[in-house]
Amino acid sequence: MPIRATALPPQPEHTTVPADDGEVTLLIARQVEEGYEEGFEEWAQGILRTAATFPGHLGYGLFRPAKRGAPWFLVHRFRDAEACRAWQESPERAEWFANCEGHRHTEIARRELTGMETWFAKPGTTRPAPPRWKMAITSGLAIFPISLTGNAVLGPRLEGLPMVASTAVYTVVFSVLMTYVAMPAMSRLLRRWLTD
Repeated sequence: MPIRATALPPQPEHTTVPADDGEVTLLIARQVEEGYEEGFEEWAQGILRTAATFPGHLGYGLFRPAKRGAPWFLVHRFRDAEACRAWQESPERAEWFANCEGHRHTEIARRELTGMETWFAKPGTTRPAPPRWKMAITSGLAIFPISLTGNAVLGPRLEGLPMVASTAVYTVVFSVLMTYVAMPAMSRLLRRWLTD
């Protein structure tokens, strides 16, 4: 059944964290009118699946509100700013917004997180990332124990390997521990200080 095209609503002011040349996480909050949740969820899943077909799209998520009347959150991850821009400016995305009758929703916030900022973003909010000097201190506190333990444990076992191979092992181990263990722990431990 054809759907009548509707104009895009005015977009809210966007907050963009200064970019490193790396992955981009796009976090969008949308307010959905009561009674239109089912139609919105179907639309959101469709637009997220379409975005996932674009080169450089790394994954997505849809987060329902924790309580009645709270916003929904859509999350896209892209390889880089160029991949993110290709999706944002695509006719496919424009078509989804032109065909969104049957559910009422408004974008209320949007953030683009790049580089280290994604480690410090609190899920379910669009609060700005902490100052870079606080991120640097927190990252240093996370890196120190990993470096100390890694050198003590891996160092003796990697002595016979060529430098390129041993560096590759260190890189993989350190990246995994930083992303999944150290940074989540440090950002939780220092959450109050980071957001003051």
